[in-house]
Amino acid sequence: MQRLIFTNDVAAQLAGIVAEIAPNRVYILTDSNTEAIGNELNTFGAKMITIQPGDEHKDLHSLADIWSELSLSGATRRSLLINVGGGMITDIGGFAAASFKRGIRFINVPTTLLGAVDAAVGGKTGVNFLHFKNEIGAFAAADAVIISTRYFSTLPAAELRSGFAEMLKHGLISSADTYRRLLAFDIVDADLDALLPLLEENVGVKRRIVEIDPREQGLRKALNLGHTAGHAFESLAMERQAPVPHGFAVAHGLLVEMVIAHLLEGFPSAELQIFAALLREAYAPAPAITCDDYPRLLDLMSHDKKNVSADKINFTLLSEPGTPLIDRTADTDTIKTALDLYRTLLNI
Repeated sequence: MQRLIFTNDVAAQLAGIVAEIAPNRVYILTDSNTEAIGNELNTFGAKMITIQPGDEHKDLHSLADIWSELSLSGATRRSLLINVGGGMITDIGGFAAASFKRGIRFINVPTTLLGAVDAAVGGKTGVNFLHFKNEIGAFAAADAVIISTRYFSTLPAAELRSGFAEMLKHGLISSADTYRRLLAFDIVDADLDALLPLLEENVGVKRRIVEIDPREQGLRKALNLGHTAGHAFESLAMERQAPVPHGFAVAHGLLVEMVIAHLLEGFPSAELQIFAALLREAYAPAPAITCDDYPRLLDLMSHDKKNVSADKINFTLLSEPGTPLIDRTADTDTIKTALDLYRTLLNI
């Protein structure tokens, strides 16, 4: 079972876990934004590996650089990789560890809210390929994930909101009460002390689901809520060389998929208005799409990993907050109508 540790004494916890594992070599992976944190945590003589930041660098070139550093410095299957950074670092670092010499152990230390609530927990690793999000990857669980809010105070407001979108998703699939508590939290002017108990509860939602269904054969598909449309928005932005934060794309994907759920499953229209108001306040600007973008968005959705075939678009939907419905499909006309209504709700 993946160990989750909530603490603000990260260095001591990390040093203790490294001592328990007793690897023959230790490596710390960071990007240039988190290199200083990695150096601060490096109390045990690990070799530092630093790559360029940003999701546009979560690619095969960066992955090859990590493999090269490991290989040329003599890493073995008894070595340990510690990933210190946001979701980009834990995604690519986890995949580098899972694939190097058929797998070495690794620890995640997320430094962003998004990384803490999403990418660092659950065992999904991967890199982007041909503008598609996480096209190549593997299921591989970290030995431990050390979660702290001490790094969040320096994050830009957009980074906090990006992570909070994944928390909203967890609330939506968990219970109406959990979702309402999150809606009541002011992410625009966030109180990090008040956020910590919400975060621990939220990560627990994902952990329970992953323990039941580690390889996404059933219940874990609920965690895909908002991501079929959200990844399409994100990939389109990458193609236009104007990347958007992952959580912003997911937040808007959630509204699109709520609209599809309204059309197909009777999801309450009042909930659409409430969520649209949140997007206008905290997740602006909306993706600059028109009906001319629909064919490309549909193509990106059809390419999503969750689809069993290219012509059958699969979604996780909701009948109401707290009641996810997995393996639901929508035809192109329904999706186009949902995109029309989404744009109407946000005055796009």
